Amino acid sequence: MDNQELIEHARRIQARIPKASEYEGIKAEICEFFRVYAGPQSKFYTSAETIHGGEHYSLPRLTAILDAFVEYVQAGLLSDVSPERRAQLDVVSDILEQAETLLNTKSVHPAAAAVLIGATLEEFLRNWVEAENLALGELKPGLETYAKVLRAEDMINKQDMKDITSWAGTRNDAAHGKWDEVSDKNRIRLMLEGVNLFMRKYGM
Repeated sequence: MDNQELIEHARRIQARIPKASEYEGIKAEICEFFRVYAGPQSKFYTSAETIHGGEHYSLPRLTAILDAFVEYVQAGLLSDVSPERRAQLDVVSDILEQAETLLNTKSVHPAAAAVLIGATLEEFLRNWVEAENLALGELKPGLETYAKVLRAEDMINKQDMKDITSWAGTRNDAAHGKWDEVSDKNRIRLMLEGVNLFMRKYGM
């Protein structure tokens, strides 16, 4: 989502605030918007999340925070992705395109694409963890470890964690030669689509 789309999305949410019949619902939507697009550590998210009180008090404050976010984006200040991080994202995107090519090649077993997709996801998560300066502690580096660290910081949600665990299992089946488990190209294609959507949601 580019900056203009982000602004339009914020304005659509804002336009519904006076019509909101359920205060908690609109507040949850606004908080989730800030969590995903501004970041869980951003002042926008934390300010919205900590608003308490009745709707007559809270809704104007949420409106004001959305206004501030739009002005922030319009000023070109939303640049949470560094040039180095963008280069890393471009690389993993290219590798996913290679995985799609493998899936479209009849002579290639789907396991090859599954391994490539899993490795790409692991690289994406590793770069993300490093960009956020998150520590692994005593945990061994790996796809699920990176996911657990991000989940602990509330940077991915429970469904993301379930998806990553499933994708990691498929990658491991392929890497360990469990051919029967990864012989269905449609299953691997769903994995590819899921990883693509995940990466677009969190940075691409």
